[in-house]
Amino acid sequence: MDKKLLPAVMAMAAIVVASNILVQFLFGQWLTWGAFTYPFAFLVNELTNRFYGAPAARKVVVAGFITGIICSLIGSQIQGEFGPLVSFRVALGSGAAFLASQLMDVTIFDRMRRDAWWKPPLISPIVSSVLDTGLFFSIAFAAQLSFLDPANDVAWANEAIPLLGVGPVLPLWISLASADYLVKLLIAFVALMPFRLFIRRKLTRVA
Repeated sequence: MDKKLLPAVMAMAAIVVASNILVQFLFGQWLTWGAFTYPFAFLVNELTNRFYGAPAARKVVVAGFITGIICSLIGSQIQGEFGPLVSFRVALGSGAAFLASQLMDVTIFDRMRRDAWWKPPLISPIVSSVLDTGLFFSIAFAAQLSFLDPANDVAWANEAIPLLGVGPVLPLWISLASADYLVKLLIAFVALMPFRLFIRRKLTRVA
């Protein structure tokens, strides 16, 4: 792999590892701490795309995907109170969601790179996060997909409750997914600032 991509690969790997660890710790009723670190994978992806192009960004995505697989394999061997820390469905959902959404992010960003500076790094993660959130939570927790891992009891995630405590009655995992996506939206806006700073720094160095 090109040495110029090493910082991006290391940053992506660090985010994936940190998110896999922090997802074990709750933040409030609907979120884990991992929800606040994982969305920055989109920022790393988009900066790589901006500086080095879509093919380079895809290489960084693959590196992050491999890191995620390693984390899942390790987590599956660690026994928690209710079984392995990472179940087969969680590992499958995490890997599929990461790969599909990050590659979608690369494509959308690349097609929008000639638009105003803020549009690609804002719109691409907002759209890609829909795929990321939908894939992960449905694969990991939806009762309709229980055949993926029959031994894994996800009844708790399908308990009928008001959406985020106030909306229509839906399975719990939909509230978890909704809260997760709202955080991704927030961080998509917040990440515009470091994106702009990195771009300016790069342009200053070139000048």
